[in-house]
Parts: sequence; structure tokens; C-alpha cells
Amino acid sequence: MKAIEKGARAQRVPVVRPASIERRIYFVRGKKVMIDNDLAVLYRVPTGTFNQAVRRNKLRFPADFMFQLTADEAENLRSQIVISSWGGRRYLPFVFTEQGVAMLSSVLKSDRAIQVNIAVMRAFVKLRELLATHQDLALRLGELEKKFQRHDGQIREVFEAIRALLAASPNSAQRPIGFRVQAPHQK
Repeated sequence: MKAIEKGARAQRVPVVRPASIERRIYFVRGKKVMIDNDLAVLYRVPTGTFNQAVRRNKLRFPADFMFQLTADEAENLRSQIVISSWGGRRYLPFVFTEQGVAMLSSVLKSDRAIQVNIAVMRAFVKLRELLATHQDLALRLGELEKKFQRHDGQIREVFEAIRALLAASPNSAQRPIGFRVQAPHQK
């Protein structure tokens, strides 16, 4: 009975917090990727062991699933992360796209790996949804901007017309409106 309760509790508690995954997703070469070191930390394996498992299954990771960073890309990511957690690496890091992370599930087969893969895939989906929402908002903002630019032009024309009317009839030279009554002539 206790084993069943323990198993049920383990299923409710996430193996990895979504926020800890989301902050490890970067944009490189126009793709959302995760660094090998970050993935190794999530899977709780040494980075060398992680990369060795990937190298043994190289055919499963074509260039659009995984690629190695250039020195400039690695330096750029280090500066974005501020504190390097990569340590004294001899090789430039590998990064995995969403498809590459999905393929990791066929290479890393522990229970933790399964749970981490599920969590990572959910994070990628959430990020995709957020980006779609932001693109939709950007499109709507652009439409509003165009609409207000048209209105700005129309408002500007109204103010110019009012200024023209004010300039055409100077206040100081106005004659009073109405009839003048003259006093009758006295005889």
C-alpha cells in the first residue's frame, strides 16, 4: 500500500521545474536550442557521459537536431549567461534543437530521462505558444499604429483648417454685429 502511495506522489511532483528548463533555452542560428551541459545537468549525468552517448548514436542526430557552436557563438552565449557553468571544456559545446531533445529519449533510457524529456518538450511547446502570441500582438500593434497614423493625419488637417480660419478673420478689425441706432435729430 505504501509503495502505491509513494508512486502516486512521485507522479504528481515534477522531476524538473518548468522554469529551470525555460531559462536554459537559447536562440542560436535562428533556432531554439539547449546546451549539452544544461541537458546533462537536467539528466543528472556528467557532460562527458552525455556527449559520449550522443556520439555513439551519431546517426540519430543530423545537423538540424544537433550542432556544435562556433567559438563566437559560445562566447556570445557565455556573455548572455554571465556566469560560465561550462567549466574548463576542451571542446566547444553542442546544442540540441527541439527535435534533437526528442531524439535523446531514444538514447537515454532511464526513468529520469523520460521525465526530463517530457518536461523539456513541454517547455519548448510553451515557448512556441508564447512566441506565437507575441507575433500576434506585434501584428495587432502594427495595425493599430497604421490606424492612428491615418487619424493623426486627419487630426492635423482639422487643426490646420482651424488655424487658417483664425488667421483669415483678425479679431481687432471686427465690426460689431447688428444695427446702429442713431439718436433722432433735434429740431
